[in-house]
This record gives sequence, structure tokens and C-alpha cells, in this order.
Amino acid sequence: DIELLANAGVLANITSQWPLPWAGILTQLARAPLSDTPAYVRKAAARVLAAGQAQTAHGFHAGLSADATNLPNVVRGFDALGREDGQAQVTGEFMGDTTSIGVSLGAQYTHRMHHTQFLPDGSYAAQQIGGALVYGGTITHWWGPGWISALSLSNNARPFPQIGIERLDNTPFRSPWLNWIGPWQAEFFVGLLDGARVDRDTAYTGFRFSFNPLPGLEFALARTTELCGRHHDCDPLAYFDIRNDDKHVNKTNDEGNLDFRYSRHLGGMPFEIYMQLMNEDSNPFWHSYTSHLYGGSIWVPFAGSPLRLTAEYTDTVPTVDIFSYGDLGHGAAYNNYDYVDGMRYRGRSLGASLDSDSRLLSFQGSWRANNGFVYTLTYNHADVSSAQNRQLNVVTAAPVKINMGVARVAVPFRGFELDIEGRLQDDRPRPDHGKAAAIEVALKTNL
Repeated sequence: DIELLANAGVLANITSQWPLPWAGILTQLARAPLSDTPAYVRKAAARVLAAGQAQTAHGFHAGLSADATNLPNVVRGFDALGREDGQAQVTGEFMGDTTSIGVSLGAQYTHRMHHTQFLPDGSYAAQQIGGALVYGGTITHWWGPGWISALSLSNNARPFPQIGIERLDNTPFRSPWLNWIGPWQAEFFVGLLDGARVDRDTAYTGFRFSFNPLPGLEFALARTTELCGRHHDCDPLAYFDIRNDDKHVNKTNDEGNLDFRYSRHLGGMPFEIYMQLMNEDSNPFWHSYTSHLYGGSIWVPFAGSPLRLTAEYTDTVPTVDIFSYGDLGHGAAYNNYDYVDGMRYRGRSLGASLDSDSRLLSFQGSWRANNGFVYTLTYNHADVSSAQNRQLNVVTAAPVKINMGVARVAVPFRGFELDIEGRLQDDRPRPDHGKAAAIEVALKTNL
């Protein structure tokens, strides 16, 4: 819905990161002239407005969520369900004028490892200070325009403890020197990668700046960094040492992102094309070791509601230079010779779900019926790791090709949200072999 509203010009085209502050969205919706927009845009605006008002209403809110499956999905898109065989959480949230606090308590269960983990994910405290939001907690980020993958930060790994600051809205600069940037958003956080690691208690920082200089055009620059931790001298000033080459090796493990998204209308149908580049080195053009993501979506009229069709390709086999497709740096994505755990947390990549040296081609169709049901069909072709990868891939012990079909329906019913998903795949990550079928059921409700 938010993407549709941005494509229609109702919201600023700053939509390639998550979460987004409700304050800016609700302010823009209150000012937006919707009378001349198509019916599907008005319906999307009404849904977003209702959700925003419900989630920001003053007072106490509580919720319950649960998820169970016989085989967790190896491909985790923006709409991913549970990470393990089962999980459940209860959430309590207080919303005040400028302060909000949320506490989530639960557990996840891994059948194969016969292991249960405490799950405080999603707990937070946030305080508005002027035009900024200062927050702390265990918060999931999705940085990038992709629907199926995000290269540096996604929902693949569990969220880690962090503190951060971001803008409350996307208003342009008032200065005539900077006003050309248009609506913009910025966020910075510092987190701790705790848990079982070789380099224990590694600090992790993320900075992202996105802007909308022309109608329909969004650019974003992002940098994520590992520093300090066990086996490393902790020098916070090393964060500012961005030079890294054979003659000057810095003390941090860095990733730099360049994101691009362009949306317009084609024959009255909204569409978008997008690209994300993740550089393993500071120089974005020479010896960059770049992973790539390309994709596009179009919303086609279907039975009175738009059908979103998406094609997306993700490649974490880095090119040595930004577009030198024949010159590859196998294993460089998410791995680092100094920080041997790499850009991972609790056994999962912080970015693309198939980890290093993998390729994923996805086709997806998603449609919301007039009764609120959402139907989604997805086909994934995954090349997980490669024979040339001499470094770590945490998904599979050996390279494997997987074809997967996914069918999902989301059902709203009397305050409940029920998701039912079925999956068929022709192989599995090693050491497992063979075809597999899975069903996953997720339930969410407000108490």
C-alpha cells in the first residue's frame, strides 16, 4: 500500500527502508488530495491511515503472534514468516505523546537441534526529540528496494540490541543550496552482535541516507561496519578511516550500499525498477567486490484491485570491480579475513538469505481481493553457494540448486490475521538431499 501511494505521488518516494516513522506518513496523508486519484489509491490510503492511527493511538496495546512449520523457508523475503520450526510471542506496548515503549516476550523452537531460545525480538523504547526519533531495542531493519532480498540488512537474521536515531518525516531542506535533494530520510544506529561468536561482542553500526530529487526517483547511500569485539583493538575512530587497500588496511569490516529506485506509470499502471549494489570495500568502483540486486514490479488491474507482478535477481558472487561481470571475487560477500564470523548474527547472514556466493531468481505475483484476502504466488530458482567459494556459506555445506514454488494466502478475520503458506522444492541445502514439501501457519491478533 505504501509503495502504491508513493508511486501515485501521495507520499514522498522514500520507501526502500523499513521501518518507516508513522509521523511522516500520517502527516502526508492528511495533506494529500485524494479525490482525483484512482479508487485503488484511495483504498490503499484508507488502509494505511487506519493502520497508522491504530498503531499510534495513545494508551496501552497488546498482541499475540505464533508461527509453526515442518520446514522453515530457506528464502526469506520482505514478507517472510518464521525463522525456525515454531515460535510464539506476546507483546505489550505503551504509546504516549512523545514516548513509546514496547516489550515482546516469547520463544522459538528448533526441532532438529532440540533447542528452545528466548525471543525478545521487537522490544523497544523510543523518544521524540524535536524532529528526530531516538530509539533503543531489538529492531529488524530492511534496507533496500527489493521485495525478495536486501543485500546488507534484512529480516533474515534475528534483530540484535541497538540504539539509534532517525528523522520523523521526509520534508526537504529549506536551504536553496540543498532543497534540490527533495524529501529525504536519514538513520544511524550502533548495535552489539552478542551471542556465540569467535569475535564476541562485535560492535555493528549502520548509516543510511535516502533522498527523492525528482518525482519517482529515489537514491540511497548506506554503510554498515563491524568494529571492536574480542581479538580486536577497540578504536572508535577507526570508523572514520574509510581507506582500505593493500597499502593501508583499515581496522574495520565495512559494506557500502548504493540503492536506486524509479517509479512511474505505464499505460495507467504503476511500475518500478530498482537496483542495489553492495560493495565490500570502501572504493565503489575499483576493487569494490560488489554484489548486485536488480528487479522491477508492475501493478496490473485485476478484478477491481491491482495485481503486483515482480521479477527480481540477486547475486552475491561479487564482481572484483563494480560491473566487471567476468572478474569475480568468490566468497567475499559477508565474509572477512579479520572478522571471521563475517556479517552474520546468530548463524544467519544480516543480508541476503542465501548467504555468500549465491544467486536467486524470483518471480512473484501478489493480489489483494476486495474482501481483504491477500494471495501470493512465488517461484524461486536458487543457486546456493558455488564450487569456487572457499569461504563460509552458512546455509549449505556444499553447493546446491533449488527450485521452489510457494503459494500463500493471508486471511483477516475478526481481529485476527491468519497466514497459510505451502511450499514445494526439488532439493534441500546440504547435508540434506531430495524433494521436500512444507506448510507454514502464522497467526497474529491484538488482545
